[in-house]
Amino acid sequence: MTATPRTEQCTGKPYGLGSFGCDPWWLVGAKAIVIFVFLLLTVLMAVWAERRIIGRMQLRPGPNRAGPLGLLQSLFDGIKGATKEDIVPRGVDKVVFFLAPVMAAAPALVSFSIIPFGGIVSIGGHKTPLQLTDLPVAVLLVLAMSSMGVYGFVLAGWSSMSPYSLLGGMRSSAQVISYEIAMGLSFVAVFLFAGSLSTSEIVGAQAHGGTYHFLGMTGHYPSWYVVLLFPSFVIYLFTMLGESGRIPFDLPEGEGELVAGYHTEYSSLKFLMFYLAEYINMATLSALATTLFLGGYRAPWPITGIWSGANSGWWPILWFLIKMWLFIFGFVWVRASLPRVRYDQLMRLGWKVLIPVSLGWILFVSAVRALRNEQHDTRPVMLIAAAVIIVLLIISVIWERVSGSGKAEVAQEAAESEPDPMAGGFPVPPLDAPHYHGAGDARANKSTEATRA
Repeated sequence: MTATPRTEQCTGKPYGLGSFGCDPWWLVGAKAIVIFVFLLLTVLMAVWAERRIIGRMQLRPGPNRAGPLGLLQSLFDGIKGATKEDIVPRGVDKVVFFLAPVMAAAPALVSFSIIPFGGIVSIGGHKTPLQLTDLPVAVLLVLAMSSMGVYGFVLAGWSSMSPYSLLGGMRSSAQVISYEIAMGLSFVAVFLFAGSLSTSEIVGAQAHGGTYHFLGMTGHYPSWYVVLLFPSFVIYLFTMLGESGRIPFDLPEGEGELVAGYHTEYSSLKFLMFYLAEYINMATLSALATTLFLGGYRAPWPITGIWSGANSGWWPILWFLIKMWLFIFGFVWVRASLPRVRYDQLMRLGWKVLIPVSLGWILFVSAVRALRNEQHDTRPVMLIAAAVIIVLLIISVIWERVSGSGKAEVAQEAAESEPDPMAGGFPVPPLDAPHYHGAGDARANKSTEATRA
């Protein structure tokens, strides 16, 4: 088997894996610089938009002084933070302490290299895709970079020599492990339908829906996987919030109990690196959701139906940005609406809900795909699956009611058998507690006896 010559591969190519590896070095460098600048501008705009949107939701103006509509506020805050005094506590592991912010931010930047912004355009006389690179396992690169990024948080907590930072780093590692498994499982159904792990080919697979026949009529399946694989999309939404470490899953920072978590001891530019990593990660997760479930850079069907050139030229960038910013708005909306969950609730959702549901959904999708490949009728399988889901939901509701009533009875019996020491004083203990008089305190009893003597 002979390899395809590069010149042959790069001429008259459709958009896919064969479209890459043909650009001159200056064009590759220009793409990388554009993506870097785009991510920095996205962070500035996301911070401004988040503060303005939450301000409107809370009936206050938000940033409105620096620049028109406060647009320059994020830039000035960044300059102020970067020029502040860089405080390094004594006793920290200085090498790891300095490397941790870089290890947190760099993988977030690398992940965006496989995101397609548009189709093939002409730049400087060269036909090139609006994407830095693509791989046969491109989506797995995002998971790998996410796994590498957590090293920055863990090492930041370990090197700070602070119990708050160490606990925040441990929480971050446990949270990423829990939610990255469910996130990877939510991608499997997309891979089965697209037949590829390449982001450009996944977008291409969503260009046209399949056909089906029912009662002598021919219909078309929706092309976007958000419709065909809606359970995978819902699972990804939960894991996206858990992976980003934002409210309601910002347990690694937990101001109420950990001060600021893994970056408690950081200041100045190193703190901004963690801040930058969080918002770049939010943009990357939103762009990945757009690519896998919303057709990527392709225009929605009402637009494509009335405008044939909507997916050609530079217009796909507009559709991509609109979809990506819808997800970023979702991040902001969730932050303004939901409180932080408890740590046990976070772990329970990841291990006991998302992962089992993902496994069951993958089995169902695999069975349907296998039957379709063998030209079998899949309607009986879908009916059986729907019946099983309904039965499981009924059983779960009954189980919750039975277990809840049992727990309530046990709690009531315990309350009746033991007097409540906080009775009459919640949330403040009663003022005439026994230990105020030295009862049960050996040192207080000795001092009282000495005084009497």
